[in-house]
Amino acid sequence: MTKVYLRKKIAQRIANGHPWIFGNEVDRVTGPVEAGDIVDVYYADGKLAGRGYVNPKSQIMVRLLTRKQEEINEQFFHDRIAGAWQYRQKIGYTENCRLIFGEADQMPALIIDKFNDYFVLQTLAFGMDKWKPAIVKALESIFSPKGIYERNDVPVRELEGLPQQKGFLSAPFNTNIIIHENGLKFHVDIENGQKTGYFLDQQDNRRAIQHIVKDAEVLGAFTYTGTFEIHAAHYGAKSVLGLDISENAVAQANRNAALNGLDKICKFEAMNAFDVLKQWGKDGRQYDVVMLDPPAFTKSRENIQKAITGYKEINLRGMKLIRNGGFLVTSSCTNLVQPDLFLQTIEMAAKDARKKIRQVTFQAQASDHPIIWGMENTNYLKFLIVEVTDR
Repeated sequence: MTKVYLRKKIAQRIANGHPWIFGNEVDRVTGPVEAGDIVDVYYADGKLAGRGYVNPKSQIMVRLLTRKQEEINEQFFHDRIAGAWQYRQKIGYTENCRLIFGEADQMPALIIDKFNDYFVLQTLAFGMDKWKPAIVKALESIFSPKGIYERNDVPVRELEGLPQQKGFLSAPFNTNIIIHENGLKFHVDIENGQKTGYFLDQQDNRRAIQHIVKDAEVLGAFTYTGTFEIHAAHYGAKSVLGLDISENAVAQANRNAALNGLDKICKFEAMNAFDVLKQWGKDGRQYDVVMLDPPAFTKSRENIQKAITGYKEINLRGMKLIRNGGFLVTSSCTNLVQPDLFLQTIEMAAKDARKKIRQVTFQAQASDHPIIWGMENTNYLKFLIVEVTDR
């Protein structure tokens, strides 16, 4: 087997368990190197660092799959997926869950979402893509699913020399399905929805609004398919208005409201939330609860400042629309904006809006997306509820 030797000076994170090895951390390679091959990685002193897949074309040259010298074969992938499923069941996720969350499940660059009997997967690196048949075989053997679909229509694959593609990895099926969450039903468009079709990472956070929305007038911005807003109506809100720039998302959100018999309380409109929040603030509109769940504002470190400016702006606008003693529900899924920085940004927004805030709850993503300490990319979602009062 080809051997990869690390330089003497490497980041401590590798010794601490992080699976990524960058090209500039490699001292030498002995043996042939083809993208997707399994290689053994050694520290400079000759001790084994682990075994993983290599891609000389990628900035992340090796992603470790194991710290042992164990065989990487079909059985290896079967056992990893079976282990991840046992873990989800132990912590209470059985119907819908992120079954594999990449590095957090020792499966770098693999995402598998389970929507009841349907599975959607993403293989985001060359080495993982190579094992797609083994992954599909493992899913079929463990779950006997009704369908498996790949959503590899993501630009990040191109950095690995992979094409963007999507399609069936099982016999074709109707990709518009209905899932159950917290006593509600939602349409999921596996083929054309964002990411894998539905944001499972907020499923626990959607329950966290239960008490603050009772009898409230609620405004939601960046609603996508309306999950937070429909939860608000279900939990007893007086009226709910959801805004999203996408006509398609709004159509699906209205369908979701009707599916749950909440379309009298819950309405969705296609609007640019940035413009609307600003204008409605000037118009003096007021709500008891404002919910903001925007998409990631940046994927690159160069644009972090821009992202923070964006978060500050929408949260400031949101706070200005809240009646004295009401609540702001706000999220950020921008991985590069770490939790402390996000909280500081909300604090600055409150200052500029001349509001006092009091934290009700601060949470991460649902526990089926495990956080591994030392792997910042696994701790990406920030979910905050604050009480907003006049100064």
